[in-house]
Amino acid sequence: MRRHILVCYDIADPKRLTRVAKTVEDFGTRVQFSVFLCELADIDLVKLRERLRIKIHHDEDRVLFIDLGPLHRSGQLPESVETLGRKPELPDTRNLIL
Repeated sequence: MRRHILVCYDIADPKRLTRVAKTVEDFGTRVQFSVFLCELADIDLVKLRERLRIKIHHDEDRVLFIDLGPLHRSGQLPESVETLGRKPELPDTRNLIL
């Protein structure tokens, strides 16, 4: 099952920040400067966590994974997510073949 995962981070060092951002970009869509919306299967979430775990300094940096629930057939954000202003541009995954 694929789920929406909101990945947010606060990285103390600019070089690590760049590496973390590039890693998360491989898995999701940037919706804010340090916030990404990822549509992940369980195994992809494990892979993302592991790749980030080895990139951050655990005593200086923070990465949050917020599970927003399963994907909706419409490809829209879950009803639990409210936005003000411009809506994030999400990739169309309805015809995604894995």
